[in-house]
Formats: sequence, structure tokens, C-alpha cells
Amino acid sequence: LAGQQWPTKENDLIIKDNNCETKMGLPCVLEAFTSIFETGTISSNCCGELVGLGKVCHSALVKRTLENPLFKDLSPARIIAKSIQTWNNCLALIDSPSPSA
Repeated sequence: LAGQQWPTKENDLIIKDNNCETKMGLPCVLEAFTSIFETGTISSNCCGELVGLGKVCHSALVKRTLENPLFKDLSPARIIAKSIQTWNNCLALIDSPSPSA
């Protein structure tokens, strides 16, 4: 498990290098956050933004949030699993053609 916890600097660097924080609008950031860290769903619109963000950004942002003392009581393994699940759900949602009216 030694390689699992990245130092904060590494996540910050990834986020900065990829301009992660500028790629998603705040409403979608909040939706994604809620679906991963709490219980909620993410809309297809925000799924589009999340996937546009890229997996590297998604992962780094989730890990950086986990390093925040506010979330020290959460299980990192559970959150990472939920973040992957949210990512996969969004990919599936975007890949499937929306039913035409």
C-alpha cells in the first residue's frame, strides 16, 4: 500500500500542470463532489464536463480532497472506489446515444 498515498505536492502539481481546476464549472464540481463524497447523482451535463476534465485530473482532485483534514474520517478506499464508479457511470452515460425524441 506504500504507493497508494501520494504526497500532496504531486497532486497539486498534476492539477496545476493540467489546469484541472479551470475545466469544470462550479455547479458540476459540486455535483461530482456530492456523488463521490456524499450521496448524490451527477447529471449527464456534468458527466460531460467530468469526462472532459480527464481521468488524470479527476483522480488528482479526488485524492487532493481526501488529503484535506475535513475529510480525515472518510475511508480513502471507499472514496476512490466511488470516484471510479462515478467516472465509469459518466463514461457509459456519454457513450450511449441519447434517445431521440
